[in-house]
Amino acid sequence: MTDPSVLMLTRYGRLGASSRLRFLAYLPALRNAGFQITEAPLLGDDYLRRLYGGEPTDRRRIAAAYARRIAALRASRIHDLVWLEKEALPWLPFAAETAAGLGRVPYVMDIDDAWFERYAGHRLPPVRALLGGKFATLACNARIVLAGSPYLAEWARGTGCPDVRLLPTVVDPTRYPLFPFPGGSGPGNFGGPATVGWIGSPSTARYLGMVGGALSRLGPVVRLRVIGATIPALPSTVTVPTDCVPWREESETEELSRVDIGIMPLPDSPWERGKCGYKLIQYMAAGRPVVASPVGVNTSLVRHGVNGFLAEDEDAWTDALGRLAADPELRARMGAAGRRLVEERYALSVTAPQLAGALRDAATADTVR
Repeated sequence: MTDPSVLMLTRYGRLGASSRLRFLAYLPALRNAGFQITEAPLLGDDYLRRLYGGEPTDRRRIAAAYARRIAALRASRIHDLVWLEKEALPWLPFAAETAAGLGRVPYVMDIDDAWFERYAGHRLPPVRALLGGKFATLACNARIVLAGSPYLAEWARGTGCPDVRLLPTVVDPTRYPLFPFPGGSGPGNFGGPATVGWIGSPSTARYLGMVGGALSRLGPVVRLRVIGATIPALPSTVTVPTDCVPWREESETEELSRVDIGIMPLPDSPWERGKCGYKLIQYMAAGRPVVASPVGVNTSLVRHGVNGFLAEDEDAWTDALGRLAADPELRARMGAAGRRLVEERYALSVTAPQLAGALRDAATADTVR
């Protein structure tokens, strides 16, 4: 088989970060490698715009989306492989997915968050009973599981899946030109306060509350720039001067160039341990030093004292941010180290051949379990 036909079942379109970064970003490379890819997202960008805008859910559109997904699954036999983002039919059991057609041809399951926790740890007992084991069953029956972090890879191996491959969420470094640092206090630099940057969605802006105390203690030497959330979404503990700008794919790299330090605070809980550290990779691609909570993959991405700092509590956050805010040379040195790490290990050009190999292996395996 020289040109495998792959049905790509993403959850969202380009506006969905996981769909864009772990699927759509690879399409040019995969098609150049001979793959025939058929795109079939479950929910379009309009769904996310309504969600992030606080608008009510349109049930008719969701029902139509599920109908389209079921039709795609029923027609999956014309392909050699299904490339699945997380699950085929959210909030429905595995039996419903197989009845619709999942498994008629081999499938590769891609997981980049601890989605199994959403069902297994749900507050409602019926949800836990019906769906708690769904992701484990999906992983066990997959030809290959592509895991975005070591934590997720370990989980997938525990389900019994015989072929689990680590595929981090990466960037194209050529999209991240290296701009000068915008400012910051310290000897030889009179650009004003250092800008601490955070990029993410409104749903994750709550994590900024973990660093509100440290930012407040640093007073006039720092300010905060939030990319992707608005003031109402921020915790009340964030009292430093703050600029909020909307996230746009075409401008995100330019916005990151306007920060001096990138941060990723996280609580140490099961959901957060499964995260892939994409924020940190973006900051480093932009040549910025990072400060992050020592949770999950962050401990692998952040080389403490080399490309940034790991900070466990408010004192550590205050010390790390204060040191970077006061020392432009330290920021530049750590930023350069982070950029080198991204180019060597977390670049699209590095992982695209790995993904192509995994999909080809899954599509051409001799036996189907």
